[in-house]
Amino acid sequence: MNSLPSGLLTDLYQLNMIQAYLESGQTDTAVFEFFVRKLPPPRSFLVAAGLEQALEFLENLRFSEEELDWLASSDRFSARLVDYLANFRFSGDVHAMPEGNVFFPNEPILRVTAALPEAQLVETQLINILHFQSLIASKAARMVLLAPDKLLVDFGLRRAHSAEAGLMVARASYIAGFAGTATVLAEKCFGIPVYGTMAHSFIQSFDDELAAFEAFARVRPKDLVLLIDTYNTETAARKVVALASRLQARGITIRGVRIDSGDLIELSKSVRRILDEGGLKETIIFASGGIEEDTLAAFARQGAPINGIGIGTSVATSSDEPALDCAYKLQEYAGLPRRKRSTGKATWPGRKQVWRRYGPDGRMVSDVLSVQDDHHDGEPLIGSVMRAGRRIDRQPSLQEIRLHARQQLNALPQGFEACGPAPPYLVHIAPRLHELAAAVDLRMK
Repeated sequence: MNSLPSGLLTDLYQLNMIQAYLESGQTDTAVFEFFVRKLPPPRSFLVAAGLEQALEFLENLRFSEEELDWLASSDRFSARLVDYLANFRFSGDVHAMPEGNVFFPNEPILRVTAALPEAQLVETQLINILHFQSLIASKAARMVLLAPDKLLVDFGLRRAHSAEAGLMVARASYIAGFAGTATVLAEKCFGIPVYGTMAHSFIQSFDDELAAFEAFARVRPKDLVLLIDTYNTETAARKVVALASRLQARGITIRGVRIDSGDLIELSKSVRRILDEGGLKETIIFASGGIEEDTLAAFARQGAPINGIGIGTSVATSSDEPALDCAYKLQEYAGLPRRKRSTGKATWPGRKQVWRRYGPDGRMVSDVLSVQDDHHDGEPLIGSVMRAGRRIDRQPSLQEIRLHARQQLNALPQGFEACGPAPPYLVHIAPRLHELAAAVDLRMK
C-alpha cells in the first residue's frame, strides 16, 4: 500500500525541538526505542504489527513545497529549519522484532539509530503506526486463541475511528489469524480474502423474505450466504430449506446462513436442527453482532454449532482496552547511554536485545532483556531491517508474517489462551543492564 501522509502530520513539539537541536548543534547520532511499558490488565501478551508501514513511512517521508511555504509563512520557525525540512530524507538504521512476534513489557520492538533531528522527527508517526496495529493484532490474537476452529472475519470498517484505521484493522487482524475481512480495499492492497453477505435492508426491500433470498441467490450464486434474522430467524431457516432444492436444480448451493441478533447460542442450535432435518447438513452457520472475547468463550463452553464469526466494533476499536501504554524514548546520544528516571516511567538505557528461551515442548519459557552486546542463551528477537534509510534484504510477505504469528501463538505458555489472567511471563532484566542504568544515573546530573 502506498500511504504517504503529510510531513506536517506530527506534533508541534517535534518541530520545536528540531529547530532547537539545529541551533544548538545537537545533531550527533541518537538511538530511540519503541516499547510498551506495561500490559493492560486483561492482556497476558502483545503481538507486534505495523513494521511494514513504519518502514514505508521512513523511506518516503518528504515535505512538499506547499507544506514548506506554509511553515515559512507561519512565523513560528526559522529559515534554517525550513531549509532542513526541504532536504529531509531519513538516512538512519532500524532494528526491529519481526511482525507477528509475541512481546512483553519493556521489550523494544523497534529501534531507530539516526542523527538526533531525524530520529526525533519520525517519533509521532512511528508511535501512531506501531501502536495501532500492535493494539489490534493483540486483541485479534486473543479472539483467535478462544475460537481456534472458527472462521473469524473482520467486520470493523464502519466502526473504525477512520478509513485508514479500518484498513489497518483488516491487516493487523489477518496477521493475528483472522481468515479475512469485509473491507474490499484490503484485498487490493494486501491480498487479504474478503467476505460478505447482505444487509437487512436488502431483505426489507422485498415484500416477501423468500423472494429476497431467491433474487440474491440468482445474482450472487457463488459462496451464497443468506441473512436469516430480519424477521423471525427460525421461520427464515425453514424458508432456506424450502428454497434449497429449487436452487440446487439451477446448480446453486446455499453455503451458509448468517444470524446477526438475538440469543446467538440458542438460535444457532435451533437453526442447525432445522437445516439438518431439511438435508442441509453441509450448510454452515455464520454469526455476528456484538462479539467479544467472553462471547467466544461462551460459544465454546455451550457447544454452539457456529462455524464462522464476524467481529466488528470490538476488534476495530479494541473496545475493552483502546490504548497501550507505549513510548518511543531516547536510549543513547553521542555514544553515551541515556535514560529517563521519572516515577512510573523510568527506562532502561542503551541499545538492547531480547533473548527468548523455549522449553522441550516448544513453548516459551522466559525472556532476557539486556544490552545488545551481552550474551545469553535463547533466540535473539531483534534484527536489522533498514540501513542508511533503505530496507535491507527481502521483506517477508503478509502470508509469511501471518504464519510466523501463528507459530508464536502456538508457542505461548499454557494458560495464555484463556480470557482470564494468566501466570506472569518472566522477562529477566540482565545484570549488565542494571549495571548500565546505575552508571548512567551516576553520570547524569
